[in-house]
Amino acid sequence: MKLATPAGTVHLTYCTNIHRGESWEETFAALVRAVPSIKTKVSAQAAMGLGLRLSAAAARALLDPEPLQQLRAWLTANDLYVFTLNGFPYGAFHGTRVKERVYEPDWRAAERVAYTRALAELLATLLPDEPGVSGSISTVPLGFRPRRFEPTALEQMAANLIEILAELIALERKTGKTVALALEPEPMCALETTAEAVSFLEEYLLVRPALARLAERTGLAPAATEAALRRHIGICFDVCHAAVEFEDPQESLDLIARHGLSVPKIQLSAALRVPAVDLQTAAMLSRFDDGVYLHQVVERAADGTLRRFLDLPEALAALDSARGREWRIHCHVPIFASQFASNLLATQPELEAVLACARARLVSPHLEVETYTFEVLPEELRADGLETAVARELLWARSRLLA
Repeated sequence: MKLATPAGTVHLTYCTNIHRGESWEETFAALVRAVPSIKTKVSAQAAMGLGLRLSAAAARALLDPEPLQQLRAWLTANDLYVFTLNGFPYGAFHGTRVKERVYEPDWRAAERVAYTRALAELLATLLPDEPGVSGSISTVPLGFRPRRFEPTALEQMAANLIEILAELIALERKTGKTVALALEPEPMCALETTAEAVSFLEEYLLVRPALARLAERTGLAPAATEAALRRHIGICFDVCHAAVEFEDPQESLDLIARHGLSVPKIQLSAALRVPAVDLQTAAMLSRFDDGVYLHQVVERAADGTLRRFLDLPEALAALDSARGREWRIHCHVPIFASQFASNLLATQPELEAVLACARARLVSPHLEVETYTFEVLPEELRADGLETAVARELLWARSRLLA
């Protein structure tokens, strides 16, 4: 949805990674099944934007003119448009063990580069011909930290990012469409926090050797090269991820702004929060251990020190030493929910703070609800059905953006 907020125009959507589908045929069938019903509930009289998730296989298939034309015709017929893509999960994302595989291939790999290139080409084609409408692609936070990168890994990742940035600049020249890549920090990844993402961009991309390589690839003058780099890469601020890391959202967004970096996309999401973990709450938490997704846990002691667990079962196994401490769990829960039990909450206050920032200033042009875990959540959280839940989330977010 295109919304005129007090701060300016933003586009609000949801990410279609909530729907099953890895091949293009499966993906398109899921869209046809669910999206018109959601649009009727939230944007019956106006065009609605989509945050499209395409696997690598689906993206390759969609480069063929025939299915691409089929998609464009369907979008037009249903008063829909695409302005952002989720380029994080490369392969299977539902119905199987995903966990740490979601970060593969990482930014060292040629496959990640090719996948992102395909997404950029598709998005430039799908973006509406409307002045001021840019595109964004969220991507992995370089890679999975426990993989133990070789000493030159970050340099290799930066070099691959420079290659993609050169192609995004060339794509802008060719089509007039601006597409920005957005690195998405996540617990237990190479870029775990907003501060780490800012540091990486400044230390590996906004430095003379990287800018020189980009200038050589694009033919841009030095000053124009840095401006182009800043225009085409930034940070995807996932509110759930930042909340799990105990980040203050206002401080994180201010940090990005102070360094002259962009937020091409904000993912509106909420995590689980346990103010003081105990046996009873641990039993409730075990119901969120779905075996499909990685549920990283960050624990905060009374003195503010943080302890991290790769997955929820590891945290539960350490319960004896954790009782009474606060836990944040990387499990995307419906954003309209604030509490699930007396000691089991959502990080909704952090999300409210981000939406307040977005009302006050144009933090990001793209806001995307992302609750991809829907089908593996406890049954009572799925009682209304997927389409109703997505609509409720969008209406909840819109009400706060326009308050």
